[in-house]
Amino acid sequence: MTRLSVNINKVALLRNSRGANFPDLIKTAIDCEEFGAQGITVHPRPDQRHVKYTDIPALKEVVTTEFNIEGYPSEAFIDLVIQNKPDQCTLVPDLPGALTSDNGWDTIAHQKFLKTTVSRLQDAGIRVSLFIDPIEDRLYAAKETGTDRIEFYTGPYAHLYTQEKAQAISAFMAAAYVCNDIGLGINAGHDLNLDNLKFFKSHIPQLLEVSIGHALIVDALYLGLKNTIQLYLKALS
Repeated sequence: MTRLSVNINKVALLRNSRGANFPDLIKTAIDCEEFGAQGITVHPRPDQRHVKYTDIPALKEVVTTEFNIEGYPSEAFIDLVIQNKPDQCTLVPDLPGALTSDNGWDTIAHQKFLKTTVSRLQDAGIRVSLFIDPIEDRLYAAKETGTDRIEFYTGPYAHLYTQEKAQAISAFMAAAYVCNDIGLGINAGHDLNLDNLKFFKSHIPQLLEVSIGHALIVDALYLGLKNTIQLYLKALS
């Protein structure tokens, strides 16, 4: 079974735009779980434009499924994660001013840094996932860091899916078989939506989790949050 983790960053962005607690981020997380979400993902950025560092302890208190914190592993971020001990920490290579995550780690060039960071998080009892492109040698290098999982950056898949499905999925299928062979758990996220999710899931063996935020929240504007979460779960079933 592939788990659905709902990224609530865009809910926080909406809240922050008016400077008050509306919509209520904590209640949204609780409701997402009640509506069927099997995890909650947040990405607190240095500029605090989405989920803020101060939101994390309150979310940790209420999330009863799986709590996933993603972000660039600065010292401040690592301290935040270790203090709040989520179930999973997903490390992304975003620079501080990045609009969104748009590439995976070069696990060869940054292997020493990642190995140290992965170890620190695991020593605190936190599962680690590395955001990564479907490139074979980077997968083998990711394994060397000691990470538990990788999360495929699926932006290129989503972009190409509307033009040529087979071409869009091919690199991810090959990479998934490598991961299965060397014992890396597989997550995925970025630009997955109701149009392309089922096809992706059906072609990736042992896909453990998808993290979806932007598309799910956009769909919820038209379909309602409860109905939208149910539709994403159906696509993963």
